[in-house]
Amino acid sequence: MNKKIGIVMGSTSDLPVVEKAVAVLREYGVSVEVRVLSAHRCPVEAKEFAATARASGFSVLIAFAGMAAHLAGALAANTTLPVIGVPCKGAVMDGMDALLSTVMMPSGIPVATVAVDGGKNAALLALQILAVSDEELQKKLDAAREDGRNAVLKADAEIMEKFK
Repeated sequence: MNKKIGIVMGSTSDLPVVEKAVAVLREYGVSVEVRVLSAHRCPVEAKEFAATARASGFSVLIAFAGMAAHLAGALAANTTLPVIGVPCKGAVMDGMDALLSTVMMPSGIPVATVAVDGGKNAALLALQILAVSDEELQKKLDAAREDGRNAVLKADAEIMEKFK
């Protein structure tokens, strides 16, 4: 598989959430490139990254940002690749400000948005996008879902036994 996911964070304060996504992508054997590009502090470089992302071999971009979280939208405005926004908790509104900044995109510039600090789900969504045309990856995702199902059913059986 020679598909690549681009991860961009607005600042290194987002790194703990980014690391969760990177771990998932690497677990599935997907190539990932991680950058720090602020929509506000280096908008030219962020625009250039997005505008050249397809030519650089990226299939999906994931943007992590807190507070005035305009990074996902800034990237999406400059590419037609799928962009997934991950709002990150900040010091002021516990991530609600970032969530609203990420999800409220104008018509014609879509950004898929996951939960606040939802790095793992962003990675899984990116993998599902790739799996549309990758049967091997689809099988890995199906197996992981089955593992999750089995873990819950095992816990259910244990709880049922405990509270007989």
